[in-house]
Amino acid sequence: MKIKTLLILSILCVTIMLSGCRAHMPVAQQSGKEDIAYLLFVSPEEYIKQDVTVTIDNATSFEAKVVSAKKSNRRGTQYGVATGTHQLTVRGNGRTIYSKQVFLSPQETKIIQLP
Repeated sequence: MKIKTLLILSILCVTIMLSGCRAHMPVAQQSGKEDIAYLLFVSPEEYIKQDVTVTIDNATSFEAKVVSAKKSNRRGTQYGVATGTHQLTVRGNGRTIYSKQVFLSPQETKIIQLP
C-alpha cells in the first residue's frame, strides 16, 4: 500500500512539474530587426566612384555612389529601402544602365552589379 501511494504521489509530482514549464505552448517571438532592406551598387570599371541616379517603382529617386566590387564589403555605402518587390532603374552618364524587378527581404543587402 505504501509503495502504491508513493508511486501515485511521484507520478503526480512529475506531472505537475512538467505541466508548469509550458514547453509545449507556442511562443510568439519578436525580433529587433527593422523591416528594411539595403542596396549596394558595385561596378568592375566604368562607374566606379561615380554617382548614379536610382529610381524605385518609377516614384522614388536618389543619388547613389558606386564602388568597386573588391572594396564593396569595406567601403560600400548601403542605401535603405522598403522590403518587397520593386522595379529598380539605375541611370548613369545620361542612359539607363540597369533596369530590373527585384525582391528585397528584410535585412537583406542586395548587391546591384553594374556594367
